[in-house]
Amino acid sequence: MIKDMSFTAVMGRKNQILQSSLGIDFGRFETDNISFDYEAMMSAIGYNLDEITQIQRNVGVGATPMMELKNITALARKYAKSGFGARIFMKDEASNPSGSFKDRRAALAVHTAKKLGFKGVAAATSGNYGAAVASQAAKQGLKAIIVQECFDSKKVGQPEILEKARKCEALGAEVIQMSVGPELFYKFLTILEETGYFSASLYSPFGIAGVETLGMEVAQQIRQMTGKDPDVVVVTHAGGGNITGTARGLTKAGCNAQVVASSVNLSGLHMASDAHFNRKSFTTGHTGFGIPFATWPDRSDMPRSAARPLRYMDRYVLVGQGEVFYATELLASLEGLERGPAGNTSLAATIALAQEMRDDQIIVVQETEYTGAGKHIRPQLDFARKNGISIKFGDTDTEVAGESIILPESPEGIKVRDADLSRLRASYIRNALTGLGDKKLTQTDLEYLASETKTDTEYIRKAVQQIEAK
Repeated sequence: MIKDMSFTAVMGRKNQILQSSLGIDFGRFETDNISFDYEAMMSAIGYNLDEITQIQRNVGVGATPMMELKNITALARKYAKSGFGARIFMKDEASNPSGSFKDRRAALAVHTAKKLGFKGVAAATSGNYGAAVASQAAKQGLKAIIVQECFDSKKVGQPEILEKARKCEALGAEVIQMSVGPELFYKFLTILEETGYFSASLYSPFGIAGVETLGMEVAQQIRQMTGKDPDVVVVTHAGGGNITGTARGLTKAGCNAQVVASSVNLSGLHMASDAHFNRKSFTTGHTGFGIPFATWPDRSDMPRSAARPLRYMDRYVLVGQGEVFYATELLASLEGLERGPAGNTSLAATIALAQEMRDDQIIVVQETEYTGAGKHIRPQLDFARKNGISIKFGDTDTEVAGESIILPESPEGIKVRDADLSRLRASYIRNALTGLGDKKLTQTDLEYLASETKTDTEYIRKAVQQIEAK
């Protein structure tokens, strides 16, 4: 029988396709009307943290350096009031095989695919994860297909995305380049169905559990270097897997550090808009992913996403594109470390946040990423100019995404702006209630929503009342 491969038919089979391509029955974790057993789903991968660590070590992933950024710390203290300016440390994830923390996610997913007898793996991503999957597939002798959102309708691609495509191909993967829009997910589903490959999704329990080793290492290394736990860990936030896995790893290591999410502020740009696609200089770590995935994580390519960012963030701060580029230059000129700009989103936030903290406290930049010809500041700014973006030095608060990139005139110009977590929580709860229909929230549902939003059941009851009143 010939299957219907129309867009509507394939999207209608998506849960069935994803389930068979991962070997996990997501339905068995559903509990009451809107809740599901998140921890049971995470446990279903069948590995503990020690086993995951060993799997990663066997393929050269993890155990990356932790470095104290003494010169940047001194710079931050120059602009902080007396007695303030926390010690700044950086976890150098660019030391992983493909150059980012995404190797941790890919290592566990590809190991599992090999273990289960799959002939290949597939992933839909325009970012570093594609290179990580390609790298790990090469190590395991599996084929890899990366479906990449790469161009606008005029076939113009950003230098950063094109850089990543070249890297995926260099590592042996087949890269299928798509224009921006819903066809990316459709194409990914058809590939999974036609090839029978393993879905090495960013948002699977395997992908998130792989990042837990990063959080564990942060806690362990800071303890070894300073004799105490970090006070704050700053995590670049996009789809939510980075903050979810890191926070879970910190908790498993017995570390109660405040977890701060940071994103580049791209307010006003729509990530699925063809017209907006090339008017941004960051393809990840920005609010175009960070806010939608926080307020409804199950928009991912999994029936239930294992990335649940609102469960784990204590604070959410935004920085401008110009501030991240500036922080990237500071890292190179003051610390001798040239790293990709997108990975320095958390560094830009950390420089500002350190000035709020006492000088005996510790703040950690949780990851870096590799740089390359397309990822470098110069080609990104040149591309922005060609797309009509104004680039200048000035007040970073005046930056308008899609119109301007404002570089700080001095390090004092690097700032953070707090996102309203209560507003994001209300949006998440509102989205969750759309699946309720005529049913009523049970106590289990209330407890689930409290966990999802890092609040309590009383908070949820009041929020639901306010939503219903509107």
